[in-house]
Amino acid sequence: MLGSDHAFSLLPLSCPAPRRSAAVIQFHSVTLSYPITGTLALDDVSLQIGKGEFAYLVGHSGAGKSSFMNLVLKRALPTRGEVRVAGQSLKHYKGRRTALLRRRMGTVFQDNLLLSHLNAYDNVAFALRVTGVHGREWPGRVTAALRTVGLEHKKYALPVQLSQGEQQRVAIARAIVSDPPLLLADEPTGNLDPENSREVLKVLQNVNLRGTTVVVATHARDLVESYRHRTLTLRKGKLVRDDPYGGYAL
Repeated sequence: MLGSDHAFSLLPLSCPAPRRSAAVIQFHSVTLSYPITGTLALDDVSLQIGKGEFAYLVGHSGAGKSSFMNLVLKRALPTRGEVRVAGQSLKHYKGRRTALLRRRMGTVFQDNLLLSHLNAYDNVAFALRVTGVHGREWPGRVTAALRTVGLEHKKYALPVQLSQGEQQRVAIARAIVSDPPLLLADEPTGNLDPENSREVLKVLQNVNLRGTTVVVATHARDLVESYRHRTLTLRKGKLVRDDPYGGYAL
């Protein structure tokens, strides 16, 4: 559980996490195609992302970043190849098992999808309600999650009373309140100005320091260059570069 003694902290601009051996995500010769449209979303991609890693997934629009995320979440099925999460093949995951898998992942998207009628605290607590966490655990978990993103003091604010950057940080708190071992962030700074984008990146780094594996799909060159982590580059569905020390090369 997120400990209440963990204060929100900002990390230095360059802090690559060490590579870990235990794989959280594995792609084995994965191809994803859509025959009706003739689209080849991913083309024979093989990679693994280890426990505790922070990895960027970069590429131009249509390169395959969202397709990668959808495969990990089992919102799409590979045409060929195999996707494994925490050592388990997703091939035979169905129904309730798939739902449970998704509950063990935190997700953050470009649009924060906060509920406009709920304050920050209740938006974060909503994730605990959905996953069936007992109500007596909510105050401690929600407060710790908001503290992690630096917004404990705004827990009673409605989304309309928060800046876009603060709204996205609440969305991150909602994603981590259940202590998922894996956090997937798909263009989390896409709607933000540079200053708020940096704050969101620092929050994601802080989450990673607590042991969560973090994968960020982005096309924000300045962030990838300033906050160096392993960088996987996709081009037209192919994995063309895997740099453990980061850097944007498109």
